[in-house]
Amino acid sequence: MAGSNGKQKTVRDMVLSLGLILVAGWVMYLFIPHDDRPPENKRVDYRVELLSARRAASYPVAAPEGLPAEWKATSVRFRGDEFDAWHLGFQAPDGEYVAIEQSAQKRSTFIDEASQGARATKTTEEIGGRTWTRYTGGRYDALVLEGTKGSTTVVAGTGSFAQLSEMAKALKTV
Repeated sequence: MAGSNGKQKTVRDMVLSLGLILVAGWVMYLFIPHDDRPPENKRVDYRVELLSARRAASYPVAAPEGLPAEWKATSVRFRGDEFDAWHLGFQAPDGEYVAIEQSAQKRSTFIDEASQGARATKTTEEIGGRTWTRYTGGRYDALVLEGTKGSTTVVAGTGSFAQLSEMAKALKTV
């Protein structure tokens, strides 16, 4: 009989330990602050990188002018060692992502990378006196500037085509 009493005591101790762990976990959940909101993207100042890119790139580098203050620049980079690749990412007022991508890389390869797999449609838009072709079906929708030599300009992101068009309209080169 002594053997069965020991087994009962062991099972009882395990159940008590499990209960204590559950109570401790519940208390930690209640008293440790937790935030379910996604982290806020910080605004970046891209002026220095833009000036550097405009001096170094083999093509006219584009950046927006006159966008409303609600558009927040969140990422910027220029890679002279990778086909003079220019990237400027924004968070649109509704939280969607819109980016300007430019490069001297082979056009088809660059468009595929910038739009993350989107394909050309037959739809074009006249924006700021320039013709842009819509691309869809990839991770991002995109507008691709037509008729440029030496570089490719893509406005891509999760934003709507209205937002992509707004960004394309704001693009200026110096």
